[in-house]
Parts: sequence; C-alpha cells; structure tokens
Amino acid sequence: MSSTLSSTRSRFSAGRWVAAPSIDAALHPTDLDDDRLRRKRPSFGKRASRALTRFLIAFCIGVAATLAWQSYGDAARELIAISSPQLGWLAPQAAAVGQTAPDTIAPAASAAPVPDQQQINAMSLGLAGVRQSVDQLAAQLAASQQQMARDIIKLQAAERDILDKISAPPQQPAAAPARKPVALTQPPQAPPVR
Repeated sequence: MSSTLSSTRSRFSAGRWVAAPSIDAALHPTDLDDDRLRRKRPSFGKRASRALTRFLIAFCIGVAATLAWQSYGDAARELIAISSPQLGWLAPQAAAVGQTAPDTIAPAASAAPVPDQQQINAMSLGLAGVRQSVDQLAAQLAASQQQMARDIIKLQAAERDILDKISAPPQQPAAAPARKPVALTQPPQAPPVR
C-alpha cells in the first residue's frame, strides 16, 4: 500500500508543488535569512519614549486646534455654512450672538431703573425690622451665655465638693476602751452522774 501512496503523491505533485512555495514557508520568518525579521523588540525605554513623543504630538495638535477654533471659530462657522447647506444651522447661531449682544448691552447701561421713594421707604422699614430682630437675638444669646456661665460655676463647685470628699482620708472610729484580759481558769467539774 505504501507503494501506491508514494506513486500517487509523485504523480500529482511532480511539477505542481515545486514551482509554488508552500504557505508554511511564508508564515515562518525563522526560515528566511532576513536580518530585519530576526531583530529583537526595542527596549522598554525606547518604547516608552516613543509613546511619550506620540502623546505629546497629539496633545500639541489638540491645543493648536483649540486655539485656532477660538481665534477663527466664527469665520470657520460661516465658511462651513456657506460650503454645505446641510450645516447652515451653524451660521445663524454665530450671527445671532454677534447681532444681539450690542443691542442688549446699550439699553441696559443707559436705562438703569431708578427706585421710587415708596420702594426706598419699604426697604428702610424692612431693614429696621431686621435690625430689631438681630438685636433681640443678640440679647437672648447674651442672656443664655450668662445662664450657662452660672451653671458651669455651680457644676465646678459641686465637682470640687465631691473631689474633697473623695480625697479626704476616711475618719477612723473612736478607739474603744482597752479590755481587761480575763484569766483562763477551768471551771470546777461536776461529778459524773451515774
């Protein structure tokens, strides 16, 4: 059976596979003698510095775009609105802000409302009422502070009395009169009962 397989392989693969490289050869770079594929990865420091450089470039581009938009934003909006009708909503917003701003500032500055005498009287009465209530609150606060000070003094006096009672040595009872020693004598024995 091995002879049939080998003849089958040789018959089908006689000239076909020799001309075309195998797919596996393209997938294995170690088989190739190219120095570029055999190089090692760059060190961590080089990769980190490249990443930092890329980040700084992106950051600078963002800052430049922001500054350009702040400087030329209105002109850019108009240019976009003119070039594309679908984005026409950009232009009226910039134009409306530019046209209405001077109109609203000028009348407000020239026509400052002048309060009439009734409003001034009402405000002064209101301020007098507020002043009176603040004075009442201040008097109540002072009275409560004085009461609190008296209570603290009473508590301190009671604390001193308790500490004096605790720290004083206990009173010893009066000494009892000395007893006379009693001689131990044996009482006479009664005759045994029979």
